[in-house]
Amino acid sequence: MPAETTLAGVSPVAAATISPRRPVPADIPRPEYVDRPSPARFEGSEVKDAETIEKMRVAGRLAAQARELVGSHVAPGVTTDELDRIGHEFLCDHGAYPSTLGYRGFPKSLCSSVNEVICHGIPDGRVIEDGDIVNIDITAYLDGVHGDTNATFLAGEVDEETRLLVERTREALERGIRAVRPGRRINVIGRVIESYAKRYSYGVVREFTGHGIGTAFHSGLVVPHYDTDHYDDLIEVGMTFTIEPMLNLGTHEWEMWDDGWTVVTKDRRRSAQFEHTLLVTPTGAEVLTNP
Repeated sequence: MPAETTLAGVSPVAAATISPRRPVPADIPRPEYVDRPSPARFEGSEVKDAETIEKMRVAGRLAAQARELVGSHVAPGVTTDELDRIGHEFLCDHGAYPSTLGYRGFPKSLCSSVNEVICHGIPDGRVIEDGDIVNIDITAYLDGVHGDTNATFLAGEVDEETRLLVERTREALERGIRAVRPGRRINVIGRVIESYAKRYSYGVVREFTGHGIGTAFHSGLVVPHYDTDHYDDLIEVGMTFTIEPMLNLGTHEWEMWDDGWTVVTKDRRRSAQFEHTLLVTPTGAEVLTNP
């Protein structure tokens, strides 16, 4: 690990021991991709029928409840592995499968991304410290559909620069949601988010994006969070997808740990993220991942 510091006296996040995989009761249906090298190619429509949408409302609400429960336990002295246990047990107790568990080999039931970790942090034995920020990304697979959401939580006394980053990243998500309208192109979302982030000179992560979701965890639809002429799919009523901007205090560039999952800012400055699963309505977007 590089020896840079993210804040005065704060060392970069380092990997710790990963506990054994948590079991899921046998009667809970698994997504088709569990313990396969990759998921099956999605061949369906991005526009969902009424039955699928209603199922997604239920799965999304459950995922949001899990997000808030886990987030309420983010505090100095708690390990990210303990947060994973809380989220895992909550979803299983409600008959849902934790979508990340076994997805392309991911070993845990949620992603816990601390400080300079942008996304896909693996819960482990690292103890959360006073002043940390922790993103909890959790997805519920229930009745054949996925509900995906994340939020960044503060642990103890967080410095003002970091607190503002978190607050503004949440606002960036809200602005992205408000940009959704049938007839617009999907890249309007990134245009709005990056325009806002530039006010504060934040780096906007490009390579990790929002995505289509429903019966597939990731359908293939790409939702950019930065200003680009690419990814110009037409937004249509009935589409479901996530918006999940990742904003950094410094550069938008990143590096990946040897575990093949953990993505960190190249300059080791902090990153925040928020995510909702959305349904496109005739007048805008309905958030499916509110508790």
